[in-house]
Amino acid sequence: MTTAKNIDEYIAGFPPGIQHVLEQIRTAVKQAAPEAQEGISYGMPAFKLHGSPLVYFAAFKNHIGFYATPTGHVKFAKELSKYKQGKGSVQFPMDQPMPLRLISDIVKFRVMENTQKKTNSKS
Repeated sequence: MTTAKNIDEYIAGFPPGIQHVLEQIRTAVKQAAPEAQEGISYGMPAFKLHGSPLVYFAAFKNHIGFYATPTGHVKFAKELSKYKQGKGSVQFPMDQPMPLRLISDIVKFRVMENTQKKTNSKS
C-alpha cells in the first residue's frame, strides 16, 4: 500500500468492514475535537490541535492501534487496562466493539491538555 495523502485515502485502502470501524473512530474524534485538523503523520490518520498532536490511529490485521501520547494513556490507565498496550499506544481488538465512548473521552482530555498548553504558552 502506498502512503495515503489524507485520511480518506487511508481509509479507502482497507476492506469495507475495516473502513466502517475507521470511520467510526474518525467520527468520534471529530465530534470530541471539532476544531482539530486532520492529516497523515507517521503513515496513519492524525489529528492536531493548536499545532500540537492530539491523537493518531491505525488499522492492523487484528486490531486498531490508538495513540493518544503517553498522557492520554496515563489518565485513562484503568479503562485501558483490559487492552494490550505499548508505550503510548493501545490495541483495540477488531473482534470486539470499538470503545467509541472511551476514545471520545480520551480525545476530550487531550483537547483540554492542548488548549491549556496553548493558553500557558501565551502567558
